[in-house]
Amino acid sequence: MAYEQELAIAQEAVMIAAKLCEAVRRDMVPEAMEKSDMSPVTVADYGAQAIICRALAAAFPNDPVVGEEDSADLQKPEMAAQLQQVTDFVKAQIAEATSGQITEWIDHGNGEVARRFWTLDPIDGTKGFLRGDQYAIALALIEDGDLKVGVLGCPALAFGDGEPGLLFSAIRGQGTTMQALAGGEAQSVKVVQPGDTERLRFVESVEASHGDQDRQNAVAQAAGITQPSARMDSQAKYGALAAGEAALYLRLPSPKYPNYREKIWDHAAGAIVVEEAGGRVTDMHGKPLDFFSAAKMMDNRGVVVSNGPIHDAVLSAL
Repeated sequence: MAYEQELAIAQEAVMIAAKLCEAVRRDMVPEAMEKSDMSPVTVADYGAQAIICRALAAAFPNDPVVGEEDSADLQKPEMAAQLQQVTDFVKAQIAEATSGQITEWIDHGNGEVARRFWTLDPIDGTKGFLRGDQYAIALALIEDGDLKVGVLGCPALAFGDGEPGLLFSAIRGQGTTMQALAGGEAQSVKVVQPGDTERLRFVESVEASHGDQDRQNAVAQAAGITQPSARMDSQAKYGALAAGEAALYLRLPSPKYPNYREKIWDHAAGAIVVEEAGGRVTDMHGKPLDFFSAAKMMDNRGVVVSNGPIHDAVLSAL
């Protein structure tokens, strides 16, 4: 099976990173949320990036990784306590890790886009992480201008009576699966069908600054969605769409930040997960998202993610 090794390495790395993130959230957040100099999300960001980059560097040493973090600040003398915290959390997952190795692993994520590369967001949804709500660990492989593999770990996501913690995985042309982050059997998932009005829902960011919420709601209604929107942090929204629990996610440019451009690590893993579940992902003008030219998608404006059948109606409404 094509990309089977890449998928297996990515899944294992994301699962281990999720354990670290949940440990940080459990042990640090209640006492450290107000401390700007010792931010728990930074500890989790650094630790998760170190764990995932370590795995990728060992298995695919020639593949660059375009990640969100670097260790420059962490290595400053005044950050010694924070580096020790990151080291302690990583060592809980990788016993032999040293501080020097950890900073090297983090900086393995400072690569540039290439013919084949990975892109990583070690914690997508910072405020959700801090609130004890949704966040995601997002990893994708881009090769020859196309998404090939995507793994999306959502430690707080659950559907129905299920336990929180879901892992979404996709290989181009081979569909999308969902399984418990703790391990277990993977099951194929598909986007919601147009006749399933109960799940014909709209998801958007919790933070108003992340989009144009009035316009987004108007567009959703014009596309035939009458259910109230659900607000959710992070690429967990992509997971909800892939699993058929929602039909539309819009991230339109905020009027406050008209020149903002999306970063590839904020959407790559989620995009292939939704597409391989039968959905569709474009910008607000119907153009494919450009994940391979640069770290920012300079030629795209906004993001439209749907179950597919309603996509053209959404673009027409826009």
